[in-house]
Amino acid sequence: MGKKRDDEILTESVLESTRNLDRFSVDEILAAIHREDCRAVDAVGAVLPEVARAVAALSLVLQGGGRWFNVGAGTSGRMGAIDAAEIPPTFGYPLDRVQAVVAGGPQALVRSVEGAEDDALAARRALRERGLLPGDAVVAISASGRTPFALGALEEAREEGARRIAITCDPHSPLAKAAEIAIAPLVGPEVIAGSTRMKGGLAQKMVLHLLSTAVMVRLGRVEGNLMTNLRPASSKLARRALRIVMSLAGVSEEEAEQLLAASRGRVYEAVALGRRRRRR
Repeated sequence: MGKKRDDEILTESVLESTRNLDRFSVDEILAAIHREDCRAVDAVGAVLPEVARAVAALSLVLQGGGRWFNVGAGTSGRMGAIDAAEIPPTFGYPLDRVQAVVAGGPQALVRSVEGAEDDALAARRALRERGLLPGDAVVAISASGRTPFALGALEEAREEGARRIAITCDPHSPLAKAAEIAIAPLVGPEVIAGSTRMKGGLAQKMVLHLLSTAVMVRLGRVEGNLMTNLRPASSKLARRALRIVMSLAGVSEEEAEQLLAASRGRVYEAVALGRRRRRR
C-alpha cells in the first residue's frame, strides 16, 4: 500500500462551507469560525468516557508517586505545556510531578522550531533524560495523530512500561492505535484546511483541562469548588486565598489574614486552624 496523500489525512481535509473564505465579509468569517468552534465542544462531549478512563489512570499514577508528562509539538506541545504550568500555582502540586516535553525545547513555546516535530528520537531522548519510569504516564498530544515526536514519546513509554494516553483528533491515527487510552474528539475539517491550531487546538485544550482539573479534584486538592491548595504568589492570588479562608473557616478578613500568616500562606492549613479555633 502506498503512502497516504495529505488530502486523505482527516485533519488536512477541506471544509466545504468555507471553500470561498477569502471572499467572506468579516462578519461571515467570524460566524464560520465560531460555528466550527462549537463543533469542538460537542466533539469533546462525545469522548468524555475516554477522558474518565484517563483521569482514573493518571490519578493512580500520581497517587503512586509517578509523574505525568504532556508531550507534543507546535500548538499541541504548547497546549500541554500551558496546562502543566498551571497545575502548581492552582493546586499547590509539586513542579516535577506534571511536566511538559515540547518538540524544539523551551524556545518552541514562543516561536516555531522548524522540523522539530519530525524528530521521534528527540522525544525519546527527552523522556530518557527525565528518567521515565514504569510508574509514570505519557500523554502524547497531536491533532493529526501522525506527528513523529508524539509517536516517539509513546514508543518510549511502551518500552519503559509507562502508561500511554493519546489526545488526537483522528480516532484511526497511528497515535490513537499506539495508546492504551485514546481520547479522540472528532472535530472534522478546519475553517482553514489543516490549521489545527483552530478547533483542533481548542479541543485539545478542553481535554487537557478536563484531565488536570478532574485529577486534582480526585487527589483532594480542592474543597468544594475552592482552591484550598493554591499558592498565593501574587496579589490576586493572595486576595483569593483570603476569601477562601474567610468562606471555609467562617472568619472575618482580619482573622483570615492572621490565620494565613500563622500558616505561612498555606490555605488549607489556615482553614483547618480556623476551624479548630472555632470548635474550642
